[in-house]
Amino acid sequence: MNIVILLGAPGSGKGTVAARLASADPKLQHVSSGDLLRGAVAQGTPAGVEAKAFMEAGKLVPDGLIARMIADRVASAPSDSTMLLDGFPRNLAQADILDKTARESGAKISAAVLIDVPDEIIFDRIAGRRTCPKCKAGYHVKNLPPKKEGICDVCGTALVQRKDDNPETVKDRLAVYHSQTEPLVKHYSAAGLLRTVDGNGAADAIAEAFRMAMA
Repeated sequence: MNIVILLGAPGSGKGTVAARLASADPKLQHVSSGDLLRGAVAQGTPAGVEAKAFMEAGKLVPDGLIARMIADRVASAPSDSTMLLDGFPRNLAQADILDKTARESGAKISAAVLIDVPDEIIFDRIAGRRTCPKCKAGYHVKNLPPKKEGICDVCGTALVQRKDDNPETVKDRLAVYHSQTEPLVKHYSAAGLLRTVDGNGAADAIAEAFRMAMA
């Protein structure tokens, strides 16, 4: 199995791109660290049971446990598939853990693709997001507004802004990204694995550029 790491700031479109590619090609698997964690807990895997104890205690799940879940996913996937890994690693220590996990699992990290988007555009994207709390439909005040301001087109429920999408929180999230996650760009560049895609423009065009970059 190949592993392609998705890099980019929060709001750069990593999840959207990976989901589009995976829906079009059965050999591609979009694996976000959050979904991986929730799935392992729901399935009651050994790593999931251990992670649940940390979560119920209000503690962060250790990096090693996330790595075990990735190894379990690699073991259960067809050998000719490619994992689009979204959300892990988030720092250099996690990158070292992932390298070790990949080697021990017989997987190959074939590329790290950066979706590059300027901070000012990221800020506008995230701060403008709105979500329906009932049906989970997503909107944006500028790019994808509802037909009636503040109201979900699908079910008529009042839209909300997620707590971590408010302007001050967005600034904090970007600061954390630049200090902790951005060093991975230099790390994977030095390893000869970095590819860069312009994250501005239509989602389909970005997804196609990503697909070509990881080939």
